[in-house]
Amino acid sequence: MSVAGLKKQFHKATQRVSEKVGGAEGTKLDYDFTEMEKKVDTTARAVMDIMTKTNEYLQPNPATRAKMSMINSMSRMRGQEKGPGYTQAETVLGDSMQKFGRELGEESNFGLALIDAGEAMRELGEVKDALDIEVKQNFIDPLQNLHDKDLKEVQHHLKKLEGRRLDFDYKKKRQGKVCEDEIKQALEKFDDSKEIAEQSMFNILEGDQIEQVSQLAALVQAQVEYHSRATEILTQVSTKIEERIRDASSKPRKEFVAKPRTSLDFTFSENHNGGIVSGAARSPGARSPARSPGEPIVNPEGTQHLSDHLLLPSSIPWFLHSFYFLYRTISCTGLFHVHDYFMYRTIVIS
Repeated sequence: MSVAGLKKQFHKATQRVSEKVGGAEGTKLDYDFTEMEKKVDTTARAVMDIMTKTNEYLQPNPATRAKMSMINSMSRMRGQEKGPGYTQAETVLGDSMQKFGRELGEESNFGLALIDAGEAMRELGEVKDALDIEVKQNFIDPLQNLHDKDLKEVQHHLKKLEGRRLDFDYKKKRQGKVCEDEIKQALEKFDDSKEIAEQSMFNILEGDQIEQVSQLAALVQAQVEYHSRATEILTQVSTKIEERIRDASSKPRKEFVAKPRTSLDFTFSENHNGGIVSGAARSPGARSPARSPGEPIVNPEGTQHLSDHLLLPSSIPWFLHSFYFLYRTISCTGLFHVHDYFMYRTIVIS
């Protein structure tokens, strides 16, 4: 920046401080201009807020919006195509319904109804995607263009106007120290900037009579088409589900038939090594033959159990009989019959 430019910036800063701190009055703009400026400022804030709220309406999940924004930014940085679109809640619900409907199978009326409803939800998701595209092209993008181009241009002109006003007021306040030509030149620049800013604001406010209203009409029309198509889809699936209800109601109800319970015999048997055998393993009414104390233990085949060959004098403590019996049984035969053991212990103790 040249010396003259630095000097001018210093003069503007001096005038601004004198107005903010010292209470000096600057050049006042006319009423029409200030009212126009207020309306343009309101329009700028409205455009930004409505764009944000529209995106939230179309894509209500903030976490998914943030993820999509990050993916799209990375795609642009890499020069790739735009990333995947927003996953609609209807599509997610439809996928879940169809998944569990297929798991339940065709024999389940509920499963078939889930498949029908899931397909309808997926169609609603596709219609919602079409709504997103339509609203973005015909409503959000024009508003974004208005914000990035026209409104920024107005802000640029207003900022330039404010700078030239400060320069004019600084020189006017120092009249006598500053030559009249400089003051006139500063006034001309101020008037030129005022006219340009006023013209740009007028164009925006005049354009909102048709352009912005047309964009709002596009938003409403897109929603009309979406809800009309959604109503059609839901009406069709509602009819299908009602038919399934009527078909299920017309079929005779199945009665529950309980299966016979498994019977168990908790008696001991040498064939099961002390385990539990079912009632089918022994004929009904069969009982073990009675045995008097001291009589040898005989199995069903008529052979004596090992305990009859391993008896020790009764004077030996019963627990030694137990260990001896276990030792001889395992070492001689490699078998261990719990039934023999308990019967042997009974004989010794008795």
